[in-house]
Amino acid sequence: MKIIIINGPNLNLLGKREPGIYGDVSFEEFYKGLQLKYPNIELQYFQSNIEGEIIDKIQETGFTFDGIILNAAAYTHTSVGIGDVIKAIQSPVIEVHISNIYQRESFRHQSFISPNAKGLIAGFGMQSYELALLSFINGE
Repeated sequence: MKIIIINGPNLNLLGKREPGIYGDVSFEEFYKGLQLKYPNIELQYFQSNIEGEIIDKIQETGFTFDGIILNAAAYTHTSVGIGDVIKAIQSPVIEVHISNIYQRESFRHQSFISPNAKGLIAGFGMQSYELALLSFINGE
């Protein structure tokens, strides 16, 4: 099984950025743990602060991967382009957020991804990514 995790803007700062909301572990540390825990999954990771690069990566992987775990971060609430590319690909996408976006500012309650995603997992910290991965592993 081939799964890619795609992270959007500012998620390269995890572990340093607002630890009260996002925790104090870097994504790279968390990702290494996932790879060790699920050695039979071909897991890849991509992060960009640039909307077009995220769209390009979704296009590149969206016809050959078994699933995409996407945390588009702030682009979740602003990017029609990312929402549109999810409609255009074949691979299922699970939208993930570390924080519960519905407990935060009202502008974060709007998602251009959710209407086109297989599902949404939010508010479980970094474990949100693992829950999405388990969904693909379990065929749900």
